[in-house]
Amino acid sequence: MTAFPPRTLTIAGSDSGGGAGIQADLKTFAALGCYGMSAITAITAQNTLGVTGVHAIPAEMVAAQIDAVATDIGIDAAKTGMLGTAAIVEAVAAAVDRHGLRKLVVDPVMVATSGATLSDDATAQAMVRLLFPRALLVTPNLPEASYLLGRPVTRRADMERAARELIELGCQAVLLKGGHLAETGEQGGEQDSLDDLLMSADGSVRVFSHPRIATRNLHGTGCTLAAAIASQLARGDALEQAVGTALDFVAEAIAAGADLRLGAGNGPLNHGFAPRVLG
Repeated sequence: MTAFPPRTLTIAGSDSGGGAGIQADLKTFAALGCYGMSAITAITAQNTLGVTGVHAIPAEMVAAQIDAVATDIGIDAAKTGMLGTAAIVEAVAAAVDRHGLRKLVVDPVMVATSGATLSDDATAQAMVRLLFPRALLVTPNLPEASYLLGRPVTRRADMERAARELIELGCQAVLLKGGHLAETGEQGGEQDSLDDLLMSADGSVRVFSHPRIATRNLHGTGCTLAAAIASQLARGDALEQAVGTALDFVAEAIAAGADLRLGAGNGPLNHGFAPRVLG
């Protein structure tokens, strides 16, 4: 039997600065031993200081990219990032059904690390309606959860309720990322760890904790995490194991890149710190 590597697809925007989006996803796929493919949804002009331009790709071209790789190479797992328009969301959802993509990780990208808005209400609503029910996992950060739920989600005590409400929007499972938790704990002391909360539709909860790392180099963290989860799913991991391994990979990539100096703003993780499979 001919051997082939796990095949992973990223459906996301291009980051000209290389720290997030398609570029971060492909670096992550390679580091975790997968064959990476891409369907580009938008071209962005950005660097470590921010986004200065966004050009959306026509929805039919996004669909054509997915069809091209699915019908020839095949897809073991996929992840979405910046989608940009409601029409692209619709095209992606149709392609997911057309090709029977069951291992889909949806990162509901809405705001860049720099604060630039990368989505609008129509796109977010289409994502909730069409992609959340089709996703094996949805991975919002706290600002994205706040946007989706229409109320602030800022404290550790808010996270389980927020995850449950996101499940009620149709998700099979939610990984609510705690990277935006306040640096002081709820009792006033310094919070030296970050919690990420995984909730499944059956109500089961798993909390993953990692040390907080002091660094400005966090650009592309969410993209990298979703890509790492997709990689581990493609390798055959169950969801909870895939999430745990991916979070460990991201934590090590942040630590390895903490002192890098690339650009004058929010720098990237060090995706190449250890090009090996974890777990």
